[in-house]
Parts: sequence; structure tokens; C-alpha cells
Amino acid sequence: MKKTLLFVGFLLFSVITFGAQVVTYQFAEKDSALFMDVYMPSQEITGKRPCVLYVFGGGFVTGSRLDSSVVAFCDTLAERGFVVAAIDYRLGMKGKKMKGLFSAAKNVEHAINLAVEDLFSATSFLIAHSDVLTIDPQKIILMGSSAGAITVLQSDYELGNRTEVTKIVPDSFRFAGVVSFAGAVFSRRGLVKYKTHAPAPTLMFHGTADKLVTYNKIQFANLGFFGTNALGKRFAKFGYPHYIYRYEELGHEVAILPHNLNVNDICWFIENMVFQQKFYQIDMLHKDTTLINNRPSYSGIDPFTFYKE
Repeated sequence: MKKTLLFVGFLLFSVITFGAQVVTYQFAEKDSALFMDVYMPSQEITGKRPCVLYVFGGGFVTGSRLDSSVVAFCDTLAERGFVVAAIDYRLGMKGKKMKGLFSAAKNVEHAINLAVEDLFSATSFLIAHSDVLTIDPQKIILMGSSAGAITVLQSDYELGNRTEVTKIVPDSFRFAGVVSFAGAVFSRRGLVKYKTHAPAPTLMFHGTADKLVTYNKIQFANLGFFGTNALGKRFAKFGYPHYIYRYEELGHEVAILPHNLNVNDICWFIENMVFQQKFYQIDMLHKDTTLINNRPSYSGIDPFTFYKE
């Protein structure tokens, strides 16, 4: 892969991947510089295009926007006509251990807060440079895997309650949609509520046996971590548009499966529920015995085991 250095404002370099041109930008300076790779579709399209803001996974400990699976998936989305921004974020659990439930919760909350802050910095950058990037700022769709899925769900939750971290984007700004591959929402305010405005249409994939990012919920008084099953109940109760794709008996491998198996489902959701704003509340339970019989060894791993390694 050949990189051409271009010193033009905030542009760092341009690369050609499988089909898309990838341009790298620095979007923030936090503890270190944070970058995003912007995948530009090869098709000639007049006007501004929708943008997928993609957040990689790795337990807030590891992972990168440059991981081969991330690059391949972003390239696939770009070939479907999306501008895709794959972002860095600070890994707040790096070097941290699970030392008791409340200490662990504090560490996880801190890591989520850092990632959400960085996501909003990236969003602000995309809005400010929407003309250069040829994107429609009203069609920014969040998408993430594992820790990235937590980050995108949490970001829309924070925006739905207009918390301090969201003040970097305009008051009128809304995410067009959210796609989560095995995510959850952290709350210190009890059950998940969107008090300022409703959440964006949301597509959630999750394994029903996921122990690393809970499929259900973990709650002590007002402190809670709410997975897809718990969020689905809230979305159904309050009439929020959503599409839940449950993989029966699978664990945390569902954080990666949609990259290869569910691209058509993702594009259907975006076209129908995001762009055309059709109201659906879809709940699918999918059982695949081949996938169940060939589960990876990390399928049933829990947080205490993961952060001990």
C-alpha cells in the first residue's frame, strides 16, 4: 500500500485501499493526537453523501482503526456509497484491572466517558468540514463493535439527554441512526431514559449468551449497564424505532459477525429506517447451529476474566 504525503491544512495523507480512497485527518489533540481515516466511495455521485462514523472494538484496552477487519468493513461500506470515518479514541481501560465491582464500574465509566468525548470531537470535525468531505451532516450514522458499540449507543444516549459532553455539537444536531454490534448503555440515573429528545433509529445485534458486554442488564440501585435486551424493552415501551437482531446461544463473537454476515441487513435498515424514516419495531431471533457449534474460545468470556489477561 503506497502512502502519498500531502501537506494541505488538516489533511495528512491519502491512500488507495481495495476500492475506496482513504484520507487521514487529525481531528483532535487530547492526551495524544487522534486521527480518523475517511473512506471515499469510488462511485461518482452528485451532492453530499451520508456518512458512517465507525468506532472499533477491543474492550477499551486494545484495537485500532487500522485493524484489517475494520479496514475491510469500512471499504465495503464505502463501496455501498457511504463516506466512512473510522476514528481513534482514547483507550481508558488500558492497564486497569477489575478490583471489585464498584471500582470496576468506575474504571469502565471513565473509559466510556473518554471514548464518548472523543466521538463527539470527531462528530464536530465532520460537521465543520462537511463541505470538504462532501458529507451531509444531517445523515451521520454511528456504528461500532463491542467497546465501539458501547460508545455509539452511549453517545446517542448522552445526546438524548443533552449532557455536557454533547455541547460541542450544535443544539439542533441529531445522529441520523445508530448501529451497534454487541453494545450497551451505562447509566447512573437508573433505567435508560431519553429526556430531551428520542434516540435515533437504532439497529442492535447481540448474542443472547454474551457475558462480556451484557445482553441483559447489570443494575445496583441507580447504577446500571443495560444491554440490547434491556434497551429493546425500553425502546418498545416508549415507541422508539428499532431493529433488534438476536443471535441465539452466541456470545461476544457477535461483535464481529455482522461485518461479514449482515451487511445487507445494515443497508436495509439505513435505507428504510434512517433515510426514508419508516417506522418499524423489528425483533428477530436467529439461530444458526453451524455458528453455535463453531463458537470461538472467547465466546463466553466475562469482564473479570478479560481484564485479568
